[in-house]
Amino acid sequence: MAASPSTSSRKTLIVIAWVFLLLASQLPRIILQEVFHQDISEDVRSAITAGVVLVGLALTYLWESVRPLRSFFILFLVLVGVEWAVFTKLDQLPIYQSWLNHPSFNVYMLAEQSLRLLVTLGIIAALFMLKKSRDAFFLVKGDTSAPVEPVKVLGIKSTERWNTLGRNFSIFLSLGTLTFLVLAGRPPLDIVLRALPFLPAILLAAALNAFNEEMTYKASFLSMLEEPLGRHQALWLMAAYFGIGHFYGVPYGVIGVLMAGFLGWFLGKSMLETRGLAWAWLIHFFQDVLIFAFLAIGSITPGG
Repeated sequence: MAASPSTSSRKTLIVIAWVFLLLASQLPRIILQEVFHQDISEDVRSAITAGVVLVGLALTYLWESVRPLRSFFILFLVLVGVEWAVFTKLDQLPIYQSWLNHPSFNVYMLAEQSLRLLVTLGIIAALFMLKKSRDAFFLVKGDTSAPVEPVKVLGIKSTERWNTLGRNFSIFLSLGTLTFLVLAGRPPLDIVLRALPFLPAILLAAALNAFNEEMTYKASFLSMLEEPLGRHQALWLMAAYFGIGHFYGVPYGVIGVLMAGFLGWFLGKSMLETRGLAWAWLIHFFQDVLIFAFLAIGSITPGG
């Protein structure tokens, strides 16, 4: 029996979204570098990504069934353009180079986060133009005690609410992140004492990074993909992109992709169900405090 037009159209959108998102992610770079041992410059990577997104955008004008993805491709193109301008041009200015290459964590980390904040502000501006209201792209607190959609495999029941689940998973995820960092970094026993001088910068950097990543790579994607693809496909697409983007980050490698992908999925779930940013930002903040503490004392480095 043939699928109804609406079902067929939805399936087409899902396939197109997955193909273009994976091609525009870090996956091609990872394959080139890890399998073929070929690295590419940031300018070339940005050009390839922009080309992929432009093809997707053109497709929305040529293929009626793909038109609902037009806003997503426009936003993605803005993201690629702003990231290129910030991370290949602005960060090369002498003042920024002096900050980014400074030996002090307090200086170089906050300089890096200021660049990421500029990208986020560009995305927020684009979201306001595309969605009109900040409620439409989760730039609100949301209902922090909203009911939770059950997930049997994780033991999440239909009776739970986000004020309880958010607290419990904050503890669980923080313990998981801490375990990975201890095993990977083998920190000195006096890690807390060594990290104390960096505490203000650690907290500020964690707060900024959590906000930047939640807005730029989660709230933005979900707000554009939820309507055309449905909640669950939007969530998995966002989680895949976010996870793959952490292959050379902290945590790193395949384990980093899986951990970041799961975190992206869970925090995206919180956004969709509470219709706000509060739990996603808070849980992410706790993870980043731990990560930046280990970075501050030099126990770990991005990419291993």
